[in-house]
Amino acid sequence: MADSTMTMTDGDAASETGSGAEVAARSSDGVRSPRFVGGVLLLVLVAMWVAGWFSGTTAEEMLSLTVWGVMLGGIIALGGIGLTLCYGVLKFPNFAHGEFLTLGAYITYGSILVLPQTNPIWRFSFGWELLLGMVLAIIITAVVAIVLDKLLYRRLRMHGSPLVLLAMASLGMEFLLRGIVYLIWGSNYHFYYSGRANPAMDFPFGVRVQADQLFVFALAFILVVALYWMLTRTRMGKAMRATADNPDLAQVRGINTERVIAWTWAIGAGLAAVGGVMYGLASQMRPDMGFLLLLPLFAAVIMGGIGSAWGALVGAIIIGVAMQLTSAFLNPTYGPAVAFTLMVLVLLMRPQGLFAQN
Repeated sequence: MADSTMTMTDGDAASETGSGAEVAARSSDGVRSPRFVGGVLLLVLVAMWVAGWFSGTTAEEMLSLTVWGVMLGGIIALGGIGLTLCYGVLKFPNFAHGEFLTLGAYITYGSILVLPQTNPIWRFSFGWELLLGMVLAIIITAVVAIVLDKLLYRRLRMHGSPLVLLAMASLGMEFLLRGIVYLIWGSNYHFYYSGRANPAMDFPFGVRVQADQLFVFALAFILVVALYWMLTRTRMGKAMRATADNPDLAQVRGINTERVIAWTWAIGAGLAAVGGVMYGLASQMRPDMGFLLLLPLFAAVIMGGIGSAWGALVGAIIIGVAMQLTSAFLNPTYGPAVAFTLMVLVLLMRPQGLFAQN
């Protein structure tokens, strides 16, 4: 690669002055820096914390809600990162992505019903059969995502279909997948282990956290770090980033873009499946759980900056904490509305999101 260091000419100086003027103009149009937006979000979270405290919730309970919010953010991040990966490579919003969470949760549930029951691991409420079922759910959900791409999305791409058609096709697929879940498992709520004890653990400052919640957060953190390593250190990760930047140029350079797309679907759907299992473990399973999480997923991705994995992680944690804190003084059913409100607040100050690529 040629050395990019060049001597500045008068024209270059004029160009740089023009760019500075453009930056100043953008700032005058109301686009704020990430630090400013982050500061505003921090103040909003503090205001939620204070509002919960004034509503009668103790400081210890608010601190516990904050910790639980971080763990909920980890679940949202697993789905959000897969969503932003698919958007970065395929360039369309996949509205069926939430159903990958539902499929992962219910496939694991079906596996637990079939596999022999084992004793709980450590202080967790689950045994080895849940971990085996989760691995099976990752594989099956990834295969489903690849098959859907081959049968539907790839044909639309080959015909040069517009973005809105791809989005509508994914919305139709969302209803189809949810209908399949209803047909197989019914409309009732389910628990992985009904009636099994899941005691809370006491931590400093009055924080009470269940062992299952610690497992959810630890697994989400490990998977995010592993994904970051894959994207930055492996050949496939570099190919995925190259395809996301310029698919035509990547293909000219010898990258098999269809293979990259298949891996993108597999990784995104696999992460979503794990997120669904973690959500079902932390609360309960319902056929529309993926649809209910879809708005927080998109809010996290858009807030963090579309195409940025780290942005999706940060946005998910902010939304998870906000949804938990507001449950101290609002009905928890307003959680998606809280996520949408925060997303709009960020976009009003920084339309490209917190961690925009450009």
